[in-house]
Amino acid sequence: MATGTEAENVLEWAQKDKRRMLHAVYRVGDLDRTIKFYTEGFGMKLLRKRDIPEEKYSNAFLGFGPEETNFVVELTYNYGVDKYDIGTGFGHFAIASEDIYKLVENIRAKGGKVTREPGPVKGGTTVIAFVEDPDGYLFELIQRGPTPEPLCQVMLRVGDLDRSIKFYEKACGMKLLRKKDVPEYKYTIAMLGYAPEQETTVVELTYNYGVTEYTKGNAYAQIAIGTEDVYKSAEAVNLVTQELGGKITRQPGPIPGINTKITSFLDPDGWKVVLVDNADFLKEFEKED
Repeated sequence: MATGTEAENVLEWAQKDKRRMLHAVYRVGDLDRTIKFYTEGFGMKLLRKRDIPEEKYSNAFLGFGPEETNFVVELTYNYGVDKYDIGTGFGHFAIASEDIYKLVENIRAKGGKVTREPGPVKGGTTVIAFVEDPDGYLFELIQRGPTPEPLCQVMLRVGDLDRSIKFYEKACGMKLLRKKDVPEYKYTIAMLGYAPEQETTVVELTYNYGVTEYTKGNAYAQIAIGTEDVYKSAEAVNLVTQELGGKITRQPGPIPGINTKITSFLDPDGWKVVLVDNADFLKEFEKED
């Protein structure tokens, strides 16, 4: 066990570490169908695509800017699997746009399913809409001025909001940017991230009154976050899990074959986070360019 001072140093380091949201990983039933929908409907760019036949899967990375600077989605297609269960715990991704009315019309024209027409949120002024992608993943569209990061939210449902906020602050080094209780609809949300909400990707945690457990399904996988040191990061995560729950699922070290250093863990609700060495992450593109 770490002594009091050592533990403090490790936890303090997690706050000072240079971290950034890198990507969200999830599974789709038809890679080309999703790529077409995201590029033509949402206006994302296909950044890279790789096929790994010996492991029987393909990946595609898409976003609104390069992976070096922007948050992206990493889609996984497993050979022969065309359907997944999203479960009840995963909420949505979000895209900020200067004109969501136009964006929704474009998505509709491309065959997208609009589940909430654009308009102000109940009791507020922010204009939002919801659409579903071909696999049933929900995307919230948010009217917002120019932003360096249009791919702006990953929403997950949790059973104890204060515990989760503490976990993401301490284990992931995030800041609580905003918390909002909506008693008339019996839920509370918290936005956590590494920069102001208007210019970054946040993790939005939702607590529905009285609901402590959700099904995870087998569709959404994890978020990845960059770190300067996976070994020190894992030490901090380990300490936090002893206090708040969750567990390390992969000890820090290089991935065989790629040599990128990572560590992965589950939060107290079982949501997976992977921490990736910043320098190794950038080397992955140099190899592929």
